[in-house]
Amino acid sequence: MTGLDAQIALLAVAALFFLFGSGIWIGLSMIGVSIAVMWIFAPNRLAGDAMATTIFSDSSSWTLTALPLFIWMGEILFRTAISEDMFRGLAPWMQRLPGRLVHTNIIGCSIFAAVSGSSAATCATIGKMTVPELRKRGYPDEIAIGSLSGAGTLGLLIPPSLIMIVYGVQAEVSVAKLFAAGIVPGIMLALLFMGYVAVWAALNPARVPPRDPSTSLGTKLRASGSLIPVVLLILVVLGSIYAGIATATESAAFGVLGSFVIAAAQRRLNLDTFWQSAMGATRLTAMILLILAGASFLKLAMGFTGLPRHLAETIAAWQLTPAMLILVLAILYIILGCFLDGISMVVLTIAIVMPMVEQAGIDKIWFGIFVTLVVEMAQITPPVGFNLFVLQGMTGKSIFWIGKVSFPFFVLMCVAVVITYVFPDLVMWLPNQMTQAAR
Repeated sequence: MTGLDAQIALLAVAALFFLFGSGIWIGLSMIGVSIAVMWIFAPNRLAGDAMATTIFSDSSSWTLTALPLFIWMGEILFRTAISEDMFRGLAPWMQRLPGRLVHTNIIGCSIFAAVSGSSAATCATIGKMTVPELRKRGYPDEIAIGSLSGAGTLGLLIPPSLIMIVYGVQAEVSVAKLFAAGIVPGIMLALLFMGYVAVWAALNPARVPPRDPSTSLGTKLRASGSLIPVVLLILVVLGSIYAGIATATESAAFGVLGSFVIAAAQRRLNLDTFWQSAMGATRLTAMILLILAGASFLKLAMGFTGLPRHLAETIAAWQLTPAMLILVLAILYIILGCFLDGISMVVLTIAIVMPMVEQAGIDKIWFGIFVTLVVEMAQITPPVGFNLFVLQGMTGKSIFWIGKVSFPFFVLMCVAVVITYVFPDLVMWLPNQMTQAAR
């Protein structure tokens, strides 16, 4: 790779980020830069033909069909009374915990994450009920909104996860095993969040509202009965995958059917709900697929520049240990997360970093969970944190104020990355059990 080639390739990367910042659609930005790069570095190849062939080849994966189905499932449930049911069912059990009803944010997000796959949808669905309730009962905004911002990211880690589907297709690994790998780290991260809330409550006892009058066990159980449909849906969707009964795509279809049943039982299923959920799923799916299409073409175009290979060789020459490589990549993703959404981060980087990861002997399933964790961080880092946008619209607070109260949860995600690196079996135990069961 000559010095001039390197300068042109870096100029193309700079142009790409300039287009991102200008507000042009990310997928179209990547396609436009890719065409320019093809004209410069591969003038003898027809850019249009190369684009069509590459995009069709990379988009014709059967695994990707799970994407619109899981999105549709979340869209349907978003329009039901699930958030009200969760708060009503969880609140009686939280009264004795330090921090009391703040924990409904974390547990509610953990439950909804298991039927959504989207961080923003999880944050919005749970927040539309818990934020007004917590404010009405006198809980400080900083802990109520901060905990919701952090816990909303669990929509990416606890399966089914849209990021895991995209990563699985890009890295050519089993989506079912990625789903399995995300369960234990997801529970661990939720417990870390709850631990922080408990510590905050212990340090600020005067700011925690008094406990509600105690209720009988029967009353608590009756209130929690509204959670049964969601729990059953989780068991159907995830249980069918782990039991080997269904693929990720088939379980997504079961999930859509189950979400329609829940909506019908709550008398929220009508033509308007159907149309809004279908259009919401269509818009989000189209956005993601356009980004994937642009990334596929950009990967081909950048291959002609030699920049990915040169970058990989440069980093390999540093002879980094696996721990140092993970640290460098974590810093890279945190910086990218300030400017890009999670899916764009994954599709832009996986083709470049995966050779380095494989050369370092890092398992691709484990690395998928690592990527999901650092993409979670991007959801609460200003100025382009999706959860921050959701909460800004919901609460009217400044996006940087929300980023400040979310920062402790960002730190806890960094702690989770360290824990999963030191104890990789937290990630790999369930996927290994699936492998052994299949033999």
